[in-house]
Amino acid sequence: MRLADFILRHTEAILAEWESFAATLLPAAGGMTSLALRDHAQQILEAVAHDLATPQTRDEQSEKSKGRAPKIADAPETAAQTHAVLRARGGFDIIQLVAEYRALRASVLRHWMDTGSLNGTGVGDIVRFNEAIDQAIAESVAHFHAQVEQARNLFLGMLGHDMRNPLYAIQLTAATLSTLNAGEQVSEAAGRLIRSGAAMQALLDDVMDFNRTRLGVGIRVVPADCDLAGPVVDEVEQFRATYPRRQILLAVSGDCRGRWDGPRVRQVIRNLVGNALKYGAADAPVRVALRAEEAGVRLEVTNSGPPIDPSEADELFEPLRRGMARGDGGESDSLGLGLFIVREITRAHGGEVGVRWDAGEVTFAVHLPRRTAGTGP
Repeated sequence: MRLADFILRHTEAILAEWESFAATLLPAAGGMTSLALRDHAQQILEAVAHDLATPQTRDEQSEKSKGRAPKIADAPETAAQTHAVLRARGGFDIIQLVAEYRALRASVLRHWMDTGSLNGTGVGDIVRFNEAIDQAIAESVAHFHAQVEQARNLFLGMLGHDMRNPLYAIQLTAATLSTLNAGEQVSEAAGRLIRSGAAMQALLDDVMDFNRTRLGVGIRVVPADCDLAGPVVDEVEQFRATYPRRQILLAVSGDCRGRWDGPRVRQVIRNLVGNALKYGAADAPVRVALRAEEAGVRLEVTNSGPPIDPSEADELFEPLRRGMARGDGGESDSLGLGLFIVREITRAHGGEVGVRWDAGEVTFAVHLPRRTAGTGP
């Protein structure tokens, strides 16, 4: 008996084993009905049987085994894709999802071989069956991942939105306390609240921007005529007030006027200087330099730091690389989004960002091309 015929004739027995195994995938399967446990399993089996009965070239078989079967334009979701979405919403994890297919593969082949059908055509049927199951797994995993990503991005968006108002209230209260003549202890407490609030605000901004990139929106910049010397000086002065015991040196040279998104450039400065203060030696200065060049401006932030392997430099700008900016693989109190945000804002301006290490110092350099009024965004 050909494998496709076996699947269609013994569908109920196969589904019973699927259901029995799915029921062991706790805690998600706890309390699920028989219908929910069998979700789309019959349609998946029917699709596999149809695939086995359809002639295919060797190239088509190879592509299917790699999860790259041709996609039909405007076709509805496959049973495997819909099954993945429902499993994700039902609380299954991706390991449990794949385990269902592994159990299905073993169950079908074991029962079919028990019928003594493994003859000359049987080996080919096994190969085709495995390719079809691999394709179903690829479809399920891709849709499961997309569903999880969407849920995470929506959660981050709601979290960021809901955090803004209470954070603003904390910052406003701290600012009010700092203006009262209520004694040294209150002033110091207000100062700590202001610093903590600023750190939380910067982290929240990074999370929201990261979320925008993951939603496909990207970081939007709105260029306008500005002199970048102003934002750089303002941000450095704020850091000096927040970290009075740290030495932050600033040098500005040349004509730094052009068309940039001033608030976004402030974000770049904030992340780079904050990174330098966090990972640089406390007894060594942080140097900030802004200088005009013929084609734009260059912003450099330098701090003491361990060597950086040139082959790993690009990884510093990848998201969620927590602690890597320090260069020693240790823990930090950030999410590892700061340098990623710097890179994305720089790219949105058409610029470039890089890092170099020389004589015990790490320098992050941002080049922003100069645009003038009338040259567009």
